[in-house]
Formats: sequence, C-alpha cells, structure tokens
Amino acid sequence: MNERLATLLLTGFEPFGGEEINPSWEVGAALDGELIGGARVVAQRLPCAFGAALQALDEALARHTPVLVLCLGQAAGRADFSVERVAINVDDARIPDNLGACPVDQPVVAGGPAAYFSTLPVKAMVAALHAAGLPASVSQTAGTYVCNHVFYGLMHRLAARPGVRGGFMHLPLLPAQAARRPGPSLPLATQIDGVRVALAAAQATAQDLRAAGGAEC
Repeated sequence: MNERLATLLLTGFEPFGGEEINPSWEVGAALDGELIGGARVVAQRLPCAFGAALQALDEALARHTPVLVLCLGQAAGRADFSVERVAINVDDARIPDNLGACPVDQPVVAGGPAAYFSTLPVKAMVAALHAAGLPASVSQTAGTYVCNHVFYGLMHRLAARPGVRGGFMHLPLLPAQAARRPGPSLPLATQIDGVRVALAAAQATAQDLRAAGGAEC
C-alpha cells in the first residue's frame, strides 16, 4: 500500500475590484495536483471577502491537513514576487470586498496578537527565485485588505497546529490586466514557474537564510 503523499496547500483569490481574472488563482489552478519535492499541491480558491475567505480556508485546512500552506494574492503596482514577512491584526479596507463589506480599523481576530511572522523561510524563497532568474523581494507589509486578513487568519490557526508552516506571497498583475491599468506585470507562465520555485524552497528549507532583506522605509 502506498503511503499518502503530504499536501502543500496553495490558495488564491477570485477576481476583485472590477477585474475579470486574478493571477493568484490562475497560478493555483495551474499547479493543482502537481508533485513538488514528493508532496502534492492542492489548490483552493478563496472568495475575496472578509470572513468568508477564512471560512473557506478553514474548510481546506480540515479537508487536506497540509504540512505547508502558501497563500497567494494579487498586488497591483508590484513588479516582483513579494514574499510577505508579517501579518498584522487589522482590517482597514480602502474599497469594499466582493460582498460589499468595508471594515475600518477592525481586528482580524479580537484579542489576538498584534502580528504574526510567516513561518516559511522567506529569505530562502527570495534567494531561490533570484537563482532562477526571477524578480523577488521580502515584503514588510501585506496591506490591510483581504490578503492580510487571510495571512493573519492563517497564522493564527497554524499557531494551534504545531509542525505546519505557512505564509503569504503577493504576485504582480498579468499583462492583460496591466493593459487596462498601466503598471508592472509578469506573464502567467513566469508566475507559475516562480510559485513552483518558491514552494520547493519553502518545503526544502527548515532554517531560513541569514541575509539582508529589510527596507529603509
């Protein structure tokens, strides 16, 4: 009897803000079922909505019992793979989510810690992306919209799941999106390759690199 393969949970979001596509889910769908480092990728599409996104995440965590979770999000204006370092306990929406909610200065988890750090090797992931010839950086903020909401909610849940590591990475727009609102973009094939590299590095690296990855402002 074959042993059950370990699961790498990869989440992406539905389109939001008037967009028809979201690179985070396009990448997730493309990698669903792929084997990386002897583990199987399982992709889960999340609604771009406060609360509902965490309900979908809870269902995926319970169903798949992953050993590692990487949540993906779209970041217009960013030009690289942005590996997030920290999630903060605040929802402060500039625009309504897909269900019309627009929380201002509300906690993701009432009474929760002010912040959680990613438990993925963020600098090793960036180094692996650079080694593959791909643009990447450590990001010090995941914003205060649904991406940060999911990132914080994930880390709050994983705090009660010893041994399960998790984190978040933002992706640039796709070229078709950038054609409608000029700005940086990366082709879908490049984004798929990059997330594959990042997942492999995250899975293979237990101790993060000690390398500069900060920001002046």
